[in-house]
Amino acid sequence: MYSMHWYETLMIVVYLISLTFLCLYSLGQLDLTIKYMKNRRRHSNTNTLKPLQHFPAVTVQLPIYNERFVVERLIDACCAMNYPKDRLEIQILDDSNDDTSDIIKKKIAHYAPRGIKLMHIQRPDRVGFKAGALAHGMSLAMGDFIAIFDADFVPHNDFLLDTIPHFKDKEIGMVQTRWGHINRNYSIFTKMQAFGLNAHFSIEQSARNDLHSFINFNGTAGIWRKSCIQEAGGWSADTLTEDLDLSYRAQLKGWKFKYLEEVETPAELPILMPAIKSQQYRWNKGAAETSVKNLRRVYQQALPLRTKIHATFHLLNSSVFLILLIASVLSLPLLVIKSMHPNLLILFHIANIFLIGFFSIGIYFYVASKRSRYTTIKESFFTYFVTFMMISMGMSLHNGLAVLEGFIGKKTPFVRTPKFGSTDTSGLSAKNAYLNFKFSPLSIVEGILGLYFLAGIGLGIYLHDFGLVVFHAMLAVGFLTISYQSVKNPVHAT
Repeated sequence: MYSMHWYETLMIVVYLISLTFLCLYSLGQLDLTIKYMKNRRRHSNTNTLKPLQHFPAVTVQLPIYNERFVVERLIDACCAMNYPKDRLEIQILDDSNDDTSDIIKKKIAHYAPRGIKLMHIQRPDRVGFKAGALAHGMSLAMGDFIAIFDADFVPHNDFLLDTIPHFKDKEIGMVQTRWGHINRNYSIFTKMQAFGLNAHFSIEQSARNDLHSFINFNGTAGIWRKSCIQEAGGWSADTLTEDLDLSYRAQLKGWKFKYLEEVETPAELPILMPAIKSQQYRWNKGAAETSVKNLRRVYQQALPLRTKIHATFHLLNSSVFLILLIASVLSLPLLVIKSMHPNLLILFHIANIFLIGFFSIGIYFYVASKRSRYTTIKESFFTYFVTFMMISMGMSLHNGLAVLEGFIGKKTPFVRTPKFGSTDTSGLSAKNAYLNFKFSPLSIVEGILGLYFLAGIGLGIYLHDFGLVVFHAMLAVGFLTISYQSVKNPVHAT
């Protein structure tokens, strides 16, 4: 029997706090899942709305930066929208510094004889990045409603007819549609991205909306009432998730949002690990920045406690990666502490109650993938869930550092996610101009962590403590996979 050192006590306390946060977050997801299931059979609201008799002016904004492989596809889709031409304008907010601008000019010339209002808007610099482009475009917009599509999206021609009718409710400030995936089956990594995104776009968005809680504009595939944006303070570039930030500011002003799970807007998923990482970095760091900016305001409002709790986990959901990383790294020394202090066994046995969080998150993803209205998968759920969890664990260092930067206020530029016009059957050319060699030392650290958790498996076997062997095996596979894929394709977008 050895006496406890202060650092051993500290590690145990931090470990238990981490497990508590992860468990509470998972229970929050379970609460959303239960709400979703209760409302699963509700009828589509779109089909019950009366067709438009009056067509308000609409501006479609397309923020573009070096998108030569997808910009034509996007413009074609927007020009095919079913809406009166004299009530529609399309703003191409072009910050490109490559031949994308020439492609856009040719497209505008192609559509000019058809009477479609295409505005090619170019700024002298990228001040404010996407948020700056949207704000600049809105200052020139003639529409009372602003629809936004990123370059990798392909909206259906009835998008406006499906969304505009909901604004008959004068309190609705934004309508968001569900993302689809045109290249879901391209690789195991696109399948896993779709698996995770589908859970957000089925359970989270739907259930929060049903609970009259905060939901978010997802940056694209949605449409805003212009006056809502203006009253909320407009687009701001002080976070990397300008969409989430504006969403909270607008709802805190009293505006209501509407989520349409039944309306799908297809998009292209990133196909290379560095591209996935750049997107994940922006989303997770931006969410942390937005939580610092807006979470206090949520608690200052006279809102139901349940709404505040869900808003807390919504804004802090990126923190899961940082907390998971901390708990994972501490799990190895805690195996040693546990073996050296048998008197603490009861404490570690009590900690098993946190497994309820793992089962809660499993139910959440099971319902999203097998019981949702529009995003069910045909493949084995268990295989998908385990694979998704391993990849998520492997991303915890990269995403956790992004979250940490967001919390401490470290500012970094908006890094675009490269799109290649990929589908389920086509990918990218080896001579792709957007790919440049850039090796990241973080990939080596991820590999080292993979070996660290392999050692954890050996340590558990040596100590005859097998409770964390599966957990460490998943971490090892996850980190080694992410490291290998990052080193295999060490590219960045220009």
